[in-house]
Amino acid sequence: MNISVGDRVEMKKQHPCGGKIFSILRVGMDFKIKCENCGREVMVPRSKIEKNIKKIIE
Repeated sequence: MNISVGDRVEMKKQHPCGGKIFSILRVGMDFKIKCENCGREVMVPRSKIEKNIKKIIE
């Protein structure tokens, strides 16, 4: 999967605030993503992110 910093992705599951769109802030073994709806930043392991991405927007 070709994901880079600055991309926006739509996830299969939504964030507790109701948003499904996240922006990628950091890429590596862990991804740092930011919810576009509430602004919360979360670190998630690469394996979990790759399973839960529905589509890449940018």
